Amino acid sequence: MPRRAVAPTLGVVSLETTPSLASLAEARARQQATLRILRPLAFGVVLLVGVAGSRTAPRPGLSGDRLGVLLGLVGFGVGVAGVVLARDSSAKIQAPFFFLLVVSAATLVWLQPNGPGYIGVFVAVGAATLGATGWLGPAITAAALGAIALAHGFGAERSLTEILLSEFGVLAFFTIALLSRRLREGQERAERLLLELEQGREAQERAVVLGERQRLAREMHDVLAHSLSGLVLQLEGARLLVSKDGASAEVTGAVERAHHLAKAGLEEARRAIGALRDDELPGPERLPALASEFERDTGVSCEVEVSGARLALGSEAGLTVYRVAQEALTNVRKHAHPKRVVLKLSYEAAGARLTVEDFGSNGTNAIGAGGGYGLTGMRERADLLGAIFTAAPTDSGFRVELWVPHERSEDARSPR
Repeated sequence: MPRRAVAPTLGVVSLETTPSLASLAEARARQQATLRILRPLAFGVVLLVGVAGSRTAPRPGLSGDRLGVLLGLVGFGVGVAGVVLARDSSAKIQAPFFFLLVVSAATLVWLQPNGPGYIGVFVAVGAATLGATGWLGPAITAAALGAIALAHGFGAERSLTEILLSEFGVLAFFTIALLSRRLREGQERAERLLLELEQGREAQERAVVLGERQRLAREMHDVLAHSLSGLVLQLEGARLLVSKDGASAEVTGAVERAHHLAKAGLEEARRAIGALRDDELPGPERLPALASEFERDTGVSCEVEVSGARLALGSEAGLTVYRVAQEALTNVRKHAHPKRVVLKLSYEAAGARLTVEDFGSNGTNAIGAGGGYGLTGMRERADLLGAIFTAAPTDSGFRVELWVPHERSEDARSPR
């Protein structure tokens, strides 16, 4: 998992790899690779026991001890296959296959004292202890110890030393498998602890970023919002004086527009402060209100057309749509004198397409002519999202177009 380092003043995050988690991931990958190699070997063990058992006296047959050997070999094969296929199942489902494997192997030890039956006992004990949790491993080990003792008791005469060595062999496989399982469980606990540690670090870093954003929000509120509030009050007073003194319609209209623009700027400053404080960001749903404000301030008709089934754009994409529309209308207000403006938002299969076009301005809505950075800012917003932004004059005006992918789209290229 990446670890984020937060710059103390700007809230910028960078990514670097956490060595401890990377090492654990590599160890887990090696463990899984080993298991993938060992599982096919189980069927090789079946083949080995089958071949060796069929060549050891008494050989498998259809009567007497030979029938017992045949049933032991068949049971051994079924037990191993069941253990492998049911490795991800519960202990209750795995238990019959393990007990079948123990019984079959003990039968082969009884009937073929010099045969391969011990392999089945060791496989059953090791696999049950390593792969299963809870009671299954100890239960299979106890069953294997008892079955081996009975097989020696009813089979060929063996010395006490040979019997004890067989029992100690079973216990040795149980101990090794148990230690391996404990090692695996310890590794899993270490992974969980490291993940919790990383989550705690990320929470701390988010708190640092949020604190910095709140500090910036306070600065904006104390400086920008207060200044704009004072400007709104002064313009309100100027509007009242102008109307009282009977000034010309042009002067009154200019003061009215300045008053509306100051109020709009104050609202935008408040929204920016809310964005820094993680409040809800404006999005496409505010386009009609944006068009209404434009009509009120300029007296130019601004139509809003929305088509297609609405898609989830995500907060940043929705904010980009709103900001591009806002800046485009600001450009129209500053640099053009159109007869009408049309704002279209089309929801497509992979994203949304915003078009802001003015008519009757003869292509004069060129932000470069005014020395501003409106188009540059819109293009930078689009680039940050992997969106596509175009702006160009038309025969009767100027068009700004933005295509943004919706949040489930993996391809940020414009559809053809």
